[in-house]
Amino acid sequence: MSQQGYVAAPPYSQSQPGIGGFGSPNSSLHYGHYGDPNSSYSAPQPGVSKSTVPFGSSAPVGPPPPGAHQFSQPSFQNGPGTPGQQPHRFQGPPPPGNTGASYPPYSPQSQPAFPNAAPASSTAQLADQLNSMQINNYGPGPTPSPGHPASFQSPRLPPPPTQQQMVLPPGPQVPPPPPTSVNGLCTQPSLPPVARQGGIPGPVPPNPNLQQLPGQPPGPGYHPQQANYGPQMAGSQLSYPGAFPGGPAQLSGPQQKKLDPNSIPSPIQVIESDKAARGGQVYATNTRGQVPPLVTTDCIIQDQGHASPRYIRCTTYCFPLTSDMAKQTRIPLAAVIQPFANVPPNETPLYLVNHGETGPIRCNRCKAYMCPFMQFIEGGRRYQCGFCNCINDVPSFFFQHLDHMGRRIDHYERPELSLGSYEYVATLDYCRDKKPPNPPAYIFMIDVSYRNIKSGLVKLICDELKTLLDKLPREEQEESSAIRVGFVTYNKVLHFFNVKSSLAQPQMMVVTDVSEVFVPLLDGFLVDFEESRSVITNLLDQIPELFADTNESETIFAPVIQAGMEALKAAERAGKLFIFHSSLPTAEAPGKLKNRDDKKLLNTDKEKTLFQPQGNCYEALARDCVANGCCVNLFLFPNQYVDVASVGLVTMYTGGTLYKYNNFQLDGDSPQFLSDLRRDMEKKMGFDATMRVRTSTGFRATEFLGAIYMNNTTDVEMAAVDCDKAVTVEFKHDDKLNEDTGALIQCALLYTTVSGQRRIRIHNIGLNCSAQLADVYRTCETDALINFFAKSAFKAILSQPLKTVRDILVNQTAHMLACYKKNCASPATVSQLILPDTMKVLPVYMNCLLKSCVLVGRAEIPTDERAFHRQLVMAMGVADTQLFFYPRLLPIHSLDVKSDAVPAAVRCSEERLSEGGAFLLANGLSMFLWLGASVSPELIQGLFNVPSFAHISTDATSLPDLDNPFSKKLKHILEQLQSQKPHTMKLIIVKQREQPEMLFRQFLVEDKSIYGGASYVDFLICIHKEISQLLS
Repeated sequence: MSQQGYVAAPPYSQSQPGIGGFGSPNSSLHYGHYGDPNSSYSAPQPGVSKSTVPFGSSAPVGPPPPGAHQFSQPSFQNGPGTPGQQPHRFQGPPPPGNTGASYPPYSPQSQPAFPNAAPASSTAQLADQLNSMQINNYGPGPTPSPGHPASFQSPRLPPPPTQQQMVLPPGPQVPPPPPTSVNGLCTQPSLPPVARQGGIPGPVPPNPNLQQLPGQPPGPGYHPQQANYGPQMAGSQLSYPGAFPGGPAQLSGPQQKKLDPNSIPSPIQVIESDKAARGGQVYATNTRGQVPPLVTTDCIIQDQGHASPRYIRCTTYCFPLTSDMAKQTRIPLAAVIQPFANVPPNETPLYLVNHGETGPIRCNRCKAYMCPFMQFIEGGRRYQCGFCNCINDVPSFFFQHLDHMGRRIDHYERPELSLGSYEYVATLDYCRDKKPPNPPAYIFMIDVSYRNIKSGLVKLICDELKTLLDKLPREEQEESSAIRVGFVTYNKVLHFFNVKSSLAQPQMMVVTDVSEVFVPLLDGFLVDFEESRSVITNLLDQIPELFADTNESETIFAPVIQAGMEALKAAERAGKLFIFHSSLPTAEAPGKLKNRDDKKLLNTDKEKTLFQPQGNCYEALARDCVANGCCVNLFLFPNQYVDVASVGLVTMYTGGTLYKYNNFQLDGDSPQFLSDLRRDMEKKMGFDATMRVRTSTGFRATEFLGAIYMNNTTDVEMAAVDCDKAVTVEFKHDDKLNEDTGALIQCALLYTTVSGQRRIRIHNIGLNCSAQLADVYRTCETDALINFFAKSAFKAILSQPLKTVRDILVNQTAHMLACYKKNCASPATVSQLILPDTMKVLPVYMNCLLKSCVLVGRAEIPTDERAFHRQLVMAMGVADTQLFFYPRLLPIHSLDVKSDAVPAAVRCSEERLSEGGAFLLANGLSMFLWLGASVSPELIQGLFNVPSFAHISTDATSLPDLDNPFSKKLKHILEQLQSQKPHTMKLIIVKQREQPEMLFRQFLVEDKSIYGGASYVDFLICIHKEISQLLS
């Protein structure tokens, strides 16, 4: 067998147009993510088949063999497999063959098959397998001394001072590290084993006579075999990374080495070293293209001409000069824009610029707004636009002389000349129908079907609204809120309430024709809360009694949104609907849904339909809502399937927020729900918003990802936008950039304030450009990259098989790192894994994304949960995706009650837990307090006020209020974690070795997942193998 190439799994072997570029097959080239013909795999050739991946197995495995996790401690064992059928996994994709001009084709020669047992020399070489690591160190942190490159390095190969290397020794004896790809995604077709010839450096064939137990991850260095195996092992306990169950007979000969988890890049170490270097300092945005502190670092941001990283973060702060360079690196060029981000009290709020009747000053040609990138010339009478270079006259009222530097004398007095972010008061030209807008309205729409009445939910909502309506958002200088409020209840029909202030009692009007919804009253429906307070309080007292005897269990849903939108439209206001809903809408009406939750679709090409809405009704409704400035907030209380993909669609497109409380229990879940409702009600936000992103010449915005609606290719429309919503924008070259002028971006957001004023919020940022690939890598930001990859993957699953999407993510990661190794790193052997300093934790974060429940189809994970997570991530900013994919794990047994400091987080792995410890884990949606079986009785007494571990109740969803320093300190930490996140995290108490621990363990993202995701160690080896293939 001396043929070259690989056997591919058919569907993915050709270049696929539009993969996640989501355009037509002939849409323009998409590098840097889905849809690039360049990024798809080359057509296969007969011959060698591709091997299995760490992700393939669904069977978790037992604890690791004894022994310290060090290089010198061998700990991999392979048990023999049983002949029989292949485990059920997916076919593997072909290798990323010729992926771009920069990589020569891969052509192995053949080589005799291995002898029956691994020779001693091969085991000895394996012993050095991933033996040192290279990470090029840039960035603000201190540079390591020559003896200690970055943070981990073995004594074997002293690399250059700023690098760390992971080495896989070359030479034919070394079996290759396990292959690519993730989540059960790529296992090989069942073919007889085939060996390759020649002395290829790097990956070499496995021993066909060594077999591996099915259902376990391959050890670093061993290909799972292409022979047939027996059935998969059963098992439900979690595995340790890289651990293997002892097989019936162990492999004869010496054991192989295990890669030490402590020797691979740690997200915690990266986060902590940035905090140490830049935490608590002032970060001034006065330099183009400077890399801000990480999103996890607390600092004070001073706007000095570029937007704060709270508003805009980029995947790289130095764009490659040409599109060819961009295609070569495959680094997506993107900005994550969070236009309403919260600013802490110690930072300056945005200034408001008012030019009266004339309105904002804009470039005549490209319509960019006046900003620090405009260059004044001819003594200040004209200015040159920084975006399109057009020369414009300065309006006479705006004229000012220039100083000896060519800068206007009033430069520092005008926010629009000296700051990166500010607001303009908009003129009537920017308003609908050229009329000033009315203040917005909030409409509360409550599902009063049988279950919600009986569970006490309706009464809970009504009681809370009585106090909450006092806290409606208002402008700082105003005494009361200008927002109007209205009330609707519904089951199979709609009930509108007249709460006009002159009435003694509220009046109810019923709309039974739900196929053509109309609003039965205008006057008295949307009212000022202060004026109608007594009537509204009366109504909220009456609603639970009014429907107390209902036995109507069917509900409608689409007509509810339609009714709210029509009411806002009739009142000529933008606004927000708060809908409290609990079941699948099965009543006869538009938007009626059927239960289509079909587990048989998982891991098939039709799985994507589970994330698409049923029918066209909800898409059309979403479009109408956006057109009328109607934002939909949905609070769901399901106890079974409700089709989140359909009912949540309008929420997603209108910039609303989706909240979900499964199996809602009044006593346990009320605090979480009420906290979410209060926070949502008080959020800073803009209504009826349109955003446009302008760029300087040479590149443009091509793709917008978020909870947004796009009517055309440039305008991002949002019925509302709040402080937590972010839009991720991808840019592509349309010409060569210029190193001197850089790459400039201006985001302009037109919106209506809570008081009904029309404003334009501007954020400007300037990035550098370079002809050196190293500059691009040196200024990358991994947290922003993961935000981009998550959103583009979660968008792609609507149109692509999940396996294709996962393959693309792995392929893309390997490409970015291979390009760096080839072009930027000092020469190294094929077997060295070299990571840029700014991307050293990209593999661990990418593995977390690949293991997320959205991208892993398993029968145990409810479809609604996957659709819910998908929808939340699409709207997240960088800080939220960072925590969501890599949770914080805090050892609270080491709390220092005397200091204000939160204990440093530890890595998310079971190895970091200890029987005598207590750990708090939070990811922005869930929060767990894990208690080791031998945790100290003092800690238990201090937190729970019970004598021992056995007395702790895991039913509690909050800690008791106790008057001791430890309890107070922990409560303070919980509040701190909570205050920064949009969703309230319900606390789940988990005791070691009890049932709920299974749920907790899914969040230990560095370990092998119980749903078949690779451990971080295995994924790193798999990425290394991909890179070696690309470069060989």
